[in-house]
Amino acid sequence: MKSIEDLEVFKLSSELGLIIYKVTKDFPKDENFGLVQQMRRAVVSICSNLAEGGSRNTSGELKQFIGIARGSVGELKFQVLFSYKLGYIKKEEFDKIYTDVERVHKMLTGLIKTV
Repeated sequence: MKSIEDLEVFKLSSELGLIIYKVTKDFPKDENFGLVQQMRRAVVSICSNLAEGGSRNTSGELKQFIGIARGSVGELKFQVLFSYKLGYIKKEEFDKIYTDVERVHKMLTGLIKTV
């Protein structure tokens, strides 16, 4: 298997992280310790767990960390939807982000099956 950082799922997750950081800058200030922090932690957790899993010794450990990353995607998916419903994310941004989140989830599911 190639390096985790070379995988499309890692690249897409990294791009998603940058988008989430940019979008959450425009959230209301009273969300700085609420949704903003939760969304940022969730998106960073995706790549962090992939990187940690890729540094482990066994495929079982890698699968475990991919599963944790997939859990973070689930959190982020809800948080993005909730933020949209609150009016914090514009429709165009939401459509792109939500589609990317779903793609990452599917890619992680496929990666677990491949490992």
